[in-house]
Amino acid sequence: MSLQTVLLLLGGFVALLAGAEGLVRGASRLAARFGISPLVIGLTVVAMGTSAPEIAVSVGASLQGQGDIALGNVIGSNIFNVLFIIGLSALITPLVVQQQLVRVDVPLMIVISILAWMLSLDGMLGRVDGSLLFGGVVAYTVFLITQSRRESRVEVHAEYAIEFDEAAAAAAEDKSANNLPLQLLLIVAGLGLLVLGANWLVDAAVIIALAFGVSELVIGLTVI
Repeated sequence: MSLQTVLLLLGGFVALLAGAEGLVRGASRLAARFGISPLVIGLTVVAMGTSAPEIAVSVGASLQGQGDIALGNVIGSNIFNVLFIIGLSALITPLVVQQQLVRVDVPLMIVISILAWMLSLDGMLGRVDGSLLFGGVVAYTVFLITQSRRESRVEVHAEYAIEFDEAAAAAAEDKSANNLPLQLLLIVAGLGLLVLGANWLVDAAVIIALAFGVSELVIGLTVI
């Protein structure tokens, strides 16, 4: 494996992280500009933005005909998130688990995983399967937004006061909330970096797979 491949891999990761950050910042401020509540922004724009690298890599891999990388990236990312990130976080400090997470979100994650597994039993995830899965995430987002509206303003304010530094958020909002060109630039630049980073990562993954004689699925499950 050459130095160029390593730089391609690292550059892809950096571009994905920078692109996701720019997209989230720009889209969040643009949404706030049009009067969308912080909670809805968090449930939609920010939630999608944190998954933007995985989305970019998987879509980019699919467009290049690298289905193993597309699937391996998603599956490997979820396994890593659950086992490593949650495990490490709990080792550092005990995590308080809300009842909604236990009663709704975790069972739903299990059901979705089983559904994806069942759809792939025939060895193919086609457009009908993709439409079903995509419709599921739309329905889940609508459910979250509808459920969030049941909370009182006091509860929402308390939740965000705990999780975010209000002073820093207010300062950032004062500087850029009304700067529409900057918001649009962040969104466009973020999307561009996501596409660029995804292409670099997929190219590097193919080269690494060939160099080590392993399948692209293994690279998607581990490296990416």
